[in-house]
Amino acid sequence: MSMTDLIEAARVSKAWPFQEAQRLLKRYPSGAKPDGSPVVFETGYGPSGLPHIGTFQEVLRTTLVRRAFEAMIGAKPEDGKTRLIAFSDDMDGLRKVPDNVPNQALLQDNLHLPLSRVPNPFDTEYDSFAAHNNAQLRAFLDQFGFQYEFIAASDRYNSGAFDEALRQVLRTNDAILDIMLPTLREERRKTYSPVLPVSPQTGRVLQVPVEVVDAEAGTIRFTDEDGTVVEQSALGGMSKLQWKVDWAMRWYALGVDYEMYGKDLTDSGVQSGKIVQALGGRKPEGLIYELFLDEKGEKISKSKGNGLTIEQWLDYGSEESLGFYIFPNPKSAKQLHVGVIPRAVDDYWQFRERLAEQELDKQLGNPVWHLARANGGFEAAEAPGAGDSLPVTYGLLLNLASVLGAEASEESLRDYLESYIGAGRITPELDTLIGTAVAYTRDYIVPTLSKRAPTANEAEALKALDAYLADAPADTSAEDLQTQVYEIGKREEYGFENLRDWFKALYQTLLGSDQGPRMGSFIALYGIENSRKLIAEALARG
Repeated sequence: MSMTDLIEAARVSKAWPFQEAQRLLKRYPSGAKPDGSPVVFETGYGPSGLPHIGTFQEVLRTTLVRRAFEAMIGAKPEDGKTRLIAFSDDMDGLRKVPDNVPNQALLQDNLHLPLSRVPNPFDTEYDSFAAHNNAQLRAFLDQFGFQYEFIAASDRYNSGAFDEALRQVLRTNDAILDIMLPTLREERRKTYSPVLPVSPQTGRVLQVPVEVVDAEAGTIRFTDEDGTVVEQSALGGMSKLQWKVDWAMRWYALGVDYEMYGKDLTDSGVQSGKIVQALGGRKPEGLIYELFLDEKGEKISKSKGNGLTIEQWLDYGSEESLGFYIFPNPKSAKQLHVGVIPRAVDDYWQFRERLAEQELDKQLGNPVWHLARANGGFEAAEAPGAGDSLPVTYGLLLNLASVLGAEASEESLRDYLESYIGAGRITPELDTLIGTAVAYTRDYIVPTLSKRAPTANEAEALKALDAYLADAPADTSAEDLQTQVYEIGKREEYGFENLRDWFKALYQTLLGSDQGPRMGSFIALYGIENSRKLIAEALARG
């Protein structure tokens, strides 16, 4: 694949990352800003809590758009045509104490201080709550290989790097009020100010009316918590902007060209877009994505604890499968719970196996192409996963582990697999899935298994299958076994209305579940003699 071919195909692709990147190309037809500086992508993070799966999806999806844009302009990651900023809003005041952190009293005593000035409640080396969480964020992003530049709000505010942008906020204070006040309740209007001063007495971020004394000097006047009228600078870390104003100021100061955000921030995006224009900047391009739902279809809430963490996904699936599950249309809500993991793993590998055989336009619509390019660049995406496939599906691994039940272990699964595919052929990817299959089966499958007794006609069909297996060589292929299973299910004397009923009977009587694998593959993997034992146990229940 030549770069020219890639550019041409990318510019007409209907895959959503390319559609998003197309908006940036309209913004900058030459592929660069007028001054030649990189096109800037941004993701935001609030360090009042630890990074989570929402943080992952936002950085991943933004990276996908970034790489799509580079493909459309014929750039490689190392060319420096784009930047991805991971921004931490650690100057925000601590409004409430999170439930999932230690030393609650310590945090309670430091409410409303900027997060970067709240003492660290964790037993770690970092000097503040935000510093600990920022380090967690960076380790989290590094774990997945994201290429980004980390910027902390505290560094920019305290160093004076945001001072000129803050002066611009003060210059346009009235215009910003005209935008914001009509959106607020009457009570809130009385205290609202675009600028939140930091009290010189307590160090807290204050929600009080502020008078701009001298915009050029950065001087403001306000009444402190003790009733003292204070005149001080808003520069150099002595103030913090209100959320929507802060977001707009950040776009203005950093020259952000693309940022996506969740549906719950739709209103914020509208108001911040107006404010950045008042500042003399331009609202970034970006999509509004739908939020994750739990298995009941309810919005995921950190306080409810009804979501799924990154750690949980990686306990039961792979990194690639998580990216694959997140990839499809961001504008559609997705249920996020443990039950979606097995299908995501198998679907990822199906798409990965197809990739090498696809024409370029189909590759650009394949999630695996985008995931490979996300952090690997042009070369990694030319033929990512070419020729790769798993010798067994993840679903089949789970079925094998569930049959072994309490005896299932990574060692036992490896033994069965090596008997099936040959010694020394377990790849690192498959080895990872062996471990996650054991964990998933132990925690979510074994507790729900219930093998029923076969009906009379089902018992006769099982006896026929057992008779066939009794004479079948131990090395009978999975395909031949599958063919025979089909043939038995088709026989009129067993009374199955369709093959689906036969397979459902096999799953329920032999495996204890309503769904299962290709039985030929399962029998070949589990072994003919072991499979006959399952049949004998089922018949004994009849």
